Amino acid sequence: MSQIDRVLRSNLKLRHLQMLVALDQFRHLGRASEFLSQTQPAVSKSLAEVERMFGLTLFTRSTRGTEPTPFGEAVVRFARSVLSDFARTRDEIDAVASGAAGRVSVGAMVVATPGVVAGAVERLKRQSSLTTVHLEEGDLTRLLPRLRTGELDLIVSRLEPGYAAPDLTMEPLYEEPMRIVVRPDHALATARKPRQAPWAALSRMPWVMPPPWASSRIKLNQLFYAQQLDPPSDVIESASFLVTLTFLRQRGAAAFVADNVARYLAREGLAAVLPIDIPIELPPVGLMTLRQRRPTPAAEQFMANCRAAAAAHQPKAASRKLSRASS
Repeated sequence: MSQIDRVLRSNLKLRHLQMLVALDQFRHLGRASEFLSQTQPAVSKSLAEVERMFGLTLFTRSTRGTEPTPFGEAVVRFARSVLSDFARTRDEIDAVASGAAGRVSVGAMVVATPGVVAGAVERLKRQSSLTTVHLEEGDLTRLLPRLRTGELDLIVSRLEPGYAAPDLTMEPLYEEPMRIVVRPDHALATARKPRQAPWAALSRMPWVMPPPWASSRIKLNQLFYAQQLDPPSDVIESASFLVTLTFLRQRGAAAFVADNVARYLAREGLAAVLPIDIPIELPPVGLMTLRQRRPTPAAEQFMANCRAAAAAHQPKAASRKLSRASS
Protein backbone atom coordinates (compact mmCIF):
# COMPACT_ATOMS: atom_id res chain seq x y z
CA MET A 1 0.00 0.00 0.00
CA SER A 2 1.43 3.40 -1.00
CA GLN A 3 1.83 6.27 1.43
CA ILE A 4 -1.09 8.18 -0.13
CA ASP A 5 -3.32 5.08 0.08
CA ARG A 6 -2.43 4.69 3.73
CA VAL A 7 -3.20 8.36 4.46
CA LEU A 8 -6.55 8.30 2.64
CA ARG A 9 -7.68 4.98 4.12
CA SER A 10 -6.42 5.18 7.69
CA ASN A 11 -4.70 8.36 8.82
CA LEU A 12 -7.12 11.15 7.84
CA LYS A 13 -9.72 11.92 10.48
CA LEU A 14 -13.09 13.64 10.10
CA ARG A 15 -11.70 16.80 11.72
CA HIS A 16 -8.95 16.89 9.09
CA LEU A 17 -11.48 16.71 6.27
CA GLN A 18 -13.64 19.46 7.83
CA MET A 19 -10.56 21.66 8.23
CA LEU A 20 -9.50 21.19 4.57
CA VAL A 21 -12.98 22.04 3.26
CA ALA A 22 -13.19 25.11 5.52
CA LEU A 23 -9.78 26.37 4.32
CA ASP A 24 -10.84 25.89 0.71
CA GLN A 25 -14.14 27.67 1.31
CA PHE A 26 -12.80 30.69 3.19
CA ARG A 27 -9.23 30.82 1.79
CA HIS A 28 -8.15 32.42 5.10
CA LEU A 29 -6.82 30.78 8.27
CA GLY A 30 -8.55 33.24 10.59
CA ARG A 31 -12.01 32.91 9.01
CA ALA A 32 -11.66 29.12 8.77
CA SER A 33 -10.70 29.04 12.46
CA GLU A 34 -13.80 31.06 13.42
CA PHE A 35 -16.02 28.75 11.37
CA LEU A 36 -14.50 25.64 13.00
CA SER A 37 -14.59 27.24 16.50
CA GLN A 38 -10.86 26.62 16.87
CA THR A 39 -7.87 28.85 17.44
CA GLN A 40 -5.81 29.87 14.42
CA PRO A 41 -2.67 28.07 15.73
CA ALA A 42 -4.75 24.89 16.14
CA VAL A 43 -5.93 25.01 12.52
CA SER A 44 -2.44 25.81 11.30
CA LYS A 45 -1.07 22.84 13.28
CA SER A 46 -3.78 20.55 11.88
CA LEU A 47 -2.95 21.60 8.31
CA ALA A 48 0.76 21.01 8.92
CA GLU A 49 -0.08 17.56 10.30
CA VAL A 50 -2.05 16.61 7.16
CA GLU A 51 0.67 17.94 4.86
CA ARG A 52 3.24 15.92 6.79
CA MET A 53 1.12 12.77 6.33
CA PHE A 54 1.03 13.26 2.54
CA GLY A 55 4.53 14.67 2.24
CA LEU A 56 3.01 17.39 0.05
CA THR A 57 2.17 21.08 0.27
CA LEU A 58 -1.61 21.34 0.09
CA PHE A 59 -2.08 25.09 0.66
CA THR A 60 0.19 28.06 0.06
CA ARG A 61 0.13 30.78 2.72
CA SER A 62 0.55 34.49 2.06
CA THR A 63 -0.55 37.82 3.51
CA ARG A 64 -3.61 37.60 1.24
CA GLY A 65 -4.72 34.26 2.67
CA THR A 66 -4.42 30.58 1.73
CA GLU A 67 -4.71 29.03 -1.73
CA PRO A 68 -4.91 25.30 -2.51
CA THR A 69 -2.10 23.85 -4.61
CA PRO A 70 -3.01 21.32 -7.34
CA PHE A 71 -2.39 18.59 -4.72
CA GLY A 72 -4.63 20.49 -2.30
CA GLU A 73 -7.45 20.78 -4.84
CA ALA A 74 -7.44 16.99 -5.31
CA VAL A 75 -7.47 16.32 -1.56
CA VAL A 76 -10.24 18.90 -1.01
CA ARG A 77 -12.40 17.17 -3.65
CA PHE A 78 -11.86 13.90 -1.77
CA ALA A 79 -12.76 15.61 1.54
CA ARG A 80 -15.97 17.08 0.11
CA SER A 81 -17.01 13.70 -1.28
CA VAL A 82 -16.42 11.90 2.04
CA LEU A 83 -18.24 14.59 4.04
CA SER A 84 -21.18 14.45 1.62
CA ASP A 85 -21.42 10.67 2.03
CA PHE A 86 -21.20 11.13 5.79
CA ALA A 87 -24.04 13.68 5.75
CA ARG A 88 -26.15 11.49 3.47
CA THR A 89 -25.76 8.47 5.75
CA ARG A 90 -26.50 10.57 8.84
CA ASP A 91 -29.68 11.92 7.24
CA GLU A 92 -30.84 8.40 6.30
CA ILE A 93 -30.26 7.13 9.85
CA ASP A 94 -32.02 10.18 11.33
CA ALA A 95 -34.93 9.65 8.94
CA VAL A 96 -35.35 6.02 9.98
CA ALA A 97 -35.09 6.95 13.67
CA SER A 98 -37.68 9.74 13.37
CA GLY A 99 -40.11 7.83 11.17
CA ALA A 100 -39.45 10.12 8.18
CA ALA A 101 -38.51 8.85 4.75
CA GLY A 102 -35.13 10.42 4.02
CA ARG A 103 -33.75 13.32 2.04
CA VAL A 104 -32.93 13.92 -1.62
CA SER A 105 -30.76 16.73 -3.02
CA VAL A 106 -31.67 17.73 -6.57
CA GLY A 107 -29.99 20.11 -9.00
CA ALA A 108 -32.42 21.57 -11.53
CA MET A 109 -32.11 23.74 -14.60
CA VAL A 110 -34.91 26.23 -15.26
CA VAL A 111 -36.04 24.18 -18.27
CA ALA A 112 -37.26 21.43 -15.91
CA THR A 113 -38.36 23.31 -12.78
CA PRO A 114 -41.98 24.44 -13.42
CA GLY A 115 -42.96 21.19 -15.14
CA VAL A 116 -41.30 17.89 -14.33
CA VAL A 117 -39.43 18.86 -11.15
CA ALA A 118 -42.49 20.52 -9.63
CA GLY A 119 -44.63 17.56 -10.69
CA ALA A 120 -42.15 15.06 -9.22
CA VAL A 121 -42.02 16.94 -5.91
CA GLU A 122 -45.84 17.02 -5.74
CA ARG A 123 -46.08 13.28 -6.42
CA LEU A 124 -43.33 12.49 -3.90
CA LYS A 125 -44.99 14.55 -1.17
CA ARG A 126 -48.30 12.76 -1.74
CA GLN A 127 -46.49 9.44 -1.28
CA SER A 128 -44.18 10.48 1.56
CA SER A 129 -44.80 13.93 3.00
CA LEU A 130 -41.90 13.61 5.48
CA THR A 131 -39.25 13.17 2.77
CA THR A 132 -37.15 16.34 2.58
CA VAL A 133 -36.38 17.64 -0.92
CA HIS A 134 -33.41 20.00 -1.26
CA LEU A 135 -33.54 21.86 -4.61
CA GLU A 136 -30.70 23.87 -6.13
CA GLU A 137 -31.30 25.82 -9.34
CA GLY A 138 -28.42 26.56 -11.68
CA ASP A 139 -26.70 25.61 -14.90
CA LEU A 140 -24.50 22.60 -15.53
CA THR A 141 -21.25 24.49 -14.92
CA ARG A 142 -22.38 24.97 -11.31
CA LEU A 143 -24.38 21.80 -10.70
CA LEU A 144 -22.08 19.12 -12.14
CA PRO A 145 -19.18 19.71 -9.72
CA ARG A 146 -21.66 19.40 -6.84
CA LEU A 147 -23.00 16.15 -8.28
CA ARG A 148 -19.48 14.75 -8.54
CA THR A 149 -18.60 15.64 -4.94
CA GLY A 150 -21.80 14.02 -3.67
CA GLU A 151 -23.52 17.27 -2.63
CA LEU A 152 -26.30 16.50 -5.12
CA ASP A 153 -27.97 13.12 -5.71
CA LEU A 154 -29.07 13.92 -9.26
CA ILE A 155 -29.60 16.70 -11.79
CA VAL A 156 -32.69 17.31 -13.94
CA SER A 157 -31.64 19.29 -17.02
CA ARG A 158 -31.15 19.31 -20.74
CA LEU A 159 -28.72 16.51 -21.53
CA GLU A 160 -26.13 18.71 -23.24
CA PRO A 161 -23.84 16.47 -25.35
CA GLY A 162 -20.81 18.59 -24.46
CA TYR A 163 -21.11 17.51 -20.83
CA ALA A 164 -21.36 13.76 -21.44
CA ALA A 165 -18.62 11.90 -19.56
CA PRO A 166 -17.77 8.29 -18.63
CA ASP A 167 -18.64 8.88 -14.97
CA LEU A 168 -22.15 10.15 -15.76
CA THR A 169 -25.39 8.34 -16.57
CA MET A 170 -27.82 10.35 -18.72
CA GLU A 171 -31.42 9.21 -18.94
CA PRO A 172 -33.60 11.10 -21.48
CA LEU A 173 -37.17 11.79 -20.32
CA TYR A 174 -38.89 14.10 -22.81
CA GLU A 175 -38.46 16.75 -25.50
CA GLU A 176 -38.98 20.39 -24.54
CA PRO A 177 -39.33 23.09 -27.26
CA MET A 178 -38.39 26.74 -26.77
CA ARG A 179 -40.47 29.94 -26.90
CA ILE A 180 -39.79 33.67 -27.10
CA VAL A 181 -41.46 35.75 -24.39
CA VAL A 182 -41.76 39.48 -23.64
CA ARG A 183 -43.53 41.38 -20.90
CA PRO A 184 -47.34 41.52 -21.34
CA ASP A 185 -47.48 45.22 -22.32
CA HIS A 186 -44.65 45.03 -24.85
CA ALA A 187 -45.44 46.35 -28.34
CA LEU A 188 -44.75 42.93 -29.89
CA ALA A 189 -47.22 41.33 -27.49
CA THR A 190 -50.04 43.82 -28.09
CA ALA A 191 -49.66 44.17 -31.87
CA ARG A 192 -51.83 42.25 -34.32
CA LYS A 193 -50.43 38.89 -35.29
CA PRO A 194 -47.96 39.66 -38.11
CA ARG A 195 -47.82 37.67 -41.32
CA GLN A 196 -44.11 37.18 -40.79
CA ALA A 197 -42.19 36.68 -37.57
CA PRO A 198 -40.69 40.01 -36.39
CA TRP A 199 -37.07 38.82 -36.46
CA ALA A 200 -35.70 42.23 -37.50
CA ALA A 201 -37.36 43.93 -34.51
CA LEU A 202 -36.19 41.14 -32.21
CA SER A 203 -32.58 41.50 -33.40
CA ARG A 204 -32.55 45.14 -32.23
CA MET A 205 -34.05 44.43 -28.79
CA PRO A 206 -32.32 43.71 -25.50
CA TRP A 207 -32.36 40.00 -24.65
CA VAL A 208 -31.91 37.61 -21.77
CA MET A 209 -30.28 34.54 -23.31
CA PRO A 210 -28.99 31.16 -22.12
CA PRO A 211 -25.20 30.88 -21.52
CA PRO A 212 -23.03 30.54 -24.65
CA TRP A 213 -22.39 26.81 -24.10
CA ALA A 214 -26.12 25.95 -24.14
CA SER A 215 -27.50 24.25 -27.27
CA SER A 216 -30.53 26.57 -27.17
CA ARG A 217 -28.28 29.66 -27.40
CA ILE A 218 -26.41 28.28 -30.40
CA LYS A 219 -29.64 27.36 -32.18
CA LEU A 220 -31.19 30.80 -31.44
CA ASN A 221 -28.21 32.54 -33.04
CA GLN A 222 -28.64 30.28 -36.08
CA LEU A 223 -32.28 31.38 -36.40
CA PHE A 224 -31.15 35.00 -36.74
CA TYR A 225 -28.49 34.04 -39.28
CA ALA A 226 -31.17 32.17 -41.27
CA GLN A 227 -33.07 35.48 -41.51
CA GLN A 228 -29.84 37.16 -42.74
CA LEU A 229 -29.63 39.09 -39.46
CA ASP A 230 -26.92 39.35 -36.84
CA PRO A 231 -27.94 37.97 -33.43
CA PRO A 232 -28.82 40.62 -30.81
CA SER A 233 -25.83 42.42 -29.30
CA ASP A 234 -27.59 43.82 -26.19
CA VAL A 235 -27.53 40.59 -24.22
CA ILE A 236 -27.64 39.47 -20.59
CA GLU A 237 -26.58 35.84 -20.22
CA SER A 238 -28.24 33.89 -17.45
CA ALA A 239 -29.86 30.55 -16.66
CA SER A 240 -31.67 32.05 -13.64
CA PHE A 241 -35.47 32.23 -13.62
CA LEU A 242 -35.43 35.36 -11.44
CA VAL A 243 -32.81 37.16 -13.55
CA THR A 244 -34.81 36.40 -16.70
CA LEU A 245 -38.04 37.69 -15.19
CA THR A 246 -36.38 40.82 -13.73
CA PHE A 247 -34.90 42.04 -17.00
CA LEU A 248 -37.90 40.93 -19.02
CA ARG A 249 -39.93 43.46 -17.05
CA GLN A 250 -37.36 46.16 -16.21
CA ARG A 251 -35.63 46.44 -19.59
CA GLY A 252 -38.42 45.32 -21.89
CA ALA A 253 -36.15 42.47 -22.97
CA ALA A 254 -37.08 39.37 -24.92
CA ALA A 255 -36.20 36.01 -23.43
CA PHE A 256 -35.69 32.54 -24.87
CA VAL A 257 -37.24 30.05 -22.46
CA ALA A 258 -38.53 26.49 -22.41
CA ASP A 259 -42.16 25.94 -23.39
CA ASN A 260 -43.28 24.95 -19.89
CA VAL A 261 -41.57 28.05 -18.42
CA ALA A 262 -43.27 30.27 -21.03
CA ARG A 263 -46.68 28.78 -20.26
CA TYR A 264 -46.11 29.25 -16.53
CA LEU A 265 -45.15 32.93 -17.01
CA ALA A 266 -48.16 33.53 -19.25
CA ARG A 267 -50.53 31.77 -16.85
CA GLU A 268 -49.32 33.99 -13.99
CA GLY A 269 -49.62 37.16 -16.09
CA LEU A 270 -45.85 37.74 -15.97
CA ALA A 271 -45.08 37.44 -19.69
CA ALA A 272 -46.63 37.06 -23.12
CA VAL A 273 -45.59 34.27 -25.48
CA LEU A 274 -44.92 35.50 -29.01
CA PRO A 275 -46.68 33.42 -31.69
CA ILE A 276 -43.43 32.49 -33.43
CA ASP A 277 -42.59 28.95 -34.48
CA ILE A 278 -39.12 27.90 -33.30
CA PRO A 279 -38.06 25.14 -35.73
CA ILE A 280 -35.03 23.82 -33.89
CA GLU A 281 -34.06 20.48 -32.38
CA LEU A 282 -32.53 20.46 -28.92
CA PRO A 283 -31.19 17.78 -26.56
CA PRO A 284 -33.90 16.13 -24.45
CA VAL A 285 -34.53 16.93 -20.82
CA GLY A 286 -33.57 14.10 -18.49
CA LEU A 287 -31.80 12.80 -15.40
CA MET A 288 -28.07 12.95 -14.74
CA THR A 289 -26.50 10.77 -12.03
CA LEU A 290 -23.06 9.46 -11.15
CA ARG A 291 -22.55 6.02 -12.69
CA GLN A 292 -20.71 4.48 -9.71
CA ARG A 293 -22.88 5.93 -6.93
CA ARG A 294 -25.84 3.91 -5.73
CA PRO A 295 -28.89 6.19 -5.29
CA THR A 296 -30.46 6.47 -1.86
CA PRO A 297 -34.05 5.20 -1.49
CA ALA A 298 -35.30 8.82 -1.45
CA ALA A 299 -33.36 9.60 -4.65
CA GLU A 300 -34.74 6.45 -6.34
CA GLN A 301 -38.26 7.50 -5.36
CA PHE A 302 -37.75 11.03 -6.67
CA MET A 303 -36.38 9.76 -9.99
CA ALA A 304 -39.36 7.41 -10.38
CA ASN A 305 -41.64 10.40 -9.87
CA CYS A 306 -39.67 12.40 -12.45
CA ARG A 307 -40.32 9.62 -14.96
CA ALA A 308 -44.04 9.61 -14.12
CA ALA A 309 -44.26 13.41 -14.34
CA ALA A 310 -42.40 13.35 -17.68
CA ALA A 311 -44.81 10.73 -19.06
CA ALA A 312 -47.72 13.00 -18.11
CA HIS A 313 -45.93 16.02 -19.59
CA GLN A 314 -45.02 14.43 -22.95
CA PRO A 315 -48.57 13.92 -24.34
CA LYS A 316 -49.24 17.65 -23.84
CA ALA A 317 -46.16 18.52 -25.86
CA ALA A 318 -47.23 16.07 -28.58
CA SER A 319 -50.74 17.53 -28.73
CA ARG A 320 -49.32 21.06 -29.08
CA LYS A 321 -47.23 19.87 -32.06
CA LEU A 322 -50.33 18.34 -33.67
CA SER A 323 -52.41 21.47 -33.12
CA ARG A 324 -49.73 23.63 -34.74
CA ALA A 325 -49.44 21.25 -37.69
CA SER A 326 -53.21 21.32 -38.31
CA SER A 327 -53.49 25.13 -38.06
